Amino acid sequence: MSAPLPPLAEHIARHGLAPRKSLGQHFLLDATLCARIAQIASPLEGRQVLEVGPGPGGLTRALLDSPAEHIVAVELDRRAIAGLEELSAARPGRLTIVEGDALRVDAEALMPAPRRIVANLPYNVGTPLLIGWLRQAHLFESMTLMFQQEVAERIVAAPDTEHYGRLAVLSQFRCQCRMAMRLPPGAFSPPPKVWSAIAHLVPHEQAPEPALMSSLERVTAAAFGQRRKMLRSSLKSLGGAEALLEQAGLDGTRRAETLQVAEFERLARLVLARG
Repeated sequence: MSAPLPPLAEHIARHGLAPRKSLGQHFLLDATLCARIAQIASPLEGRQVLEVGPGPGGLTRALLDSPAEHIVAVELDRRAIAGLEELSAARPGRLTIVEGDALRVDAEALMPAPRRIVANLPYNVGTPLLIGWLRQAHLFESMTLMFQQEVAERIVAAPDTEHYGRLAVLSQFRCQCRMAMRLPPGAFSPPPKVWSAIAHLVPHEQAPEPALMSSLERVTAAAFGQRRKMLRSSLKSLGGAEALLEQAGLDGTRRAETLQVAEFERLARLVLARG
């Protein structure tokens, strides 16, 4: 029988887990909200779940209460490790704690398939983590991730809208993306200055070759690096921009934010073919 867990507030006080600004920490402590996030990631039966930045373990508790087979929690803040070990002891065989930088974690080596990611990401590394996971999205069934709301909006944005840019193209090229939930600043301790949001990403069944993803990263970096310029100017760094655009059947006077994801993919394939 599972041991009862101490109240989260008591747990935080005992382990001295005051949020640290330097680590981008804003703790979500509301058990009901944490349970809703775990539900967004469902079905979790038989799944291995990767959680990044668990901190005091509010979301970890919700995942332990879910049908997930096993949770691997990656935490950089050494202060949180002892508290997470308490959770592991109270739920034997359900939780593995990895102390380290999630940017360097090899999920495939850590956990068998089927895998899902469920995480309240530290604000200061959320985007780099997502880009890394998109490169290996075939390893995961889904990713349920909390970001600042503006970042989540950039992930799900449609072409020719305010938030559409490189992150939208890369995310939507690899995944079906939706905004699943918004959370006000007051839901967190300490309250951030902005709203947060949950983005839910489900990788497309057909995984592209890694070289194509790398090519798409190059193309979008050039196109959106100078997003107010016409494509014939912004893509010059790729070499032969006019010929590239003509081959792709694209008007060089268009700007990056007007292109559909499929049009970026066409450019990326041509760049890749040129070598």
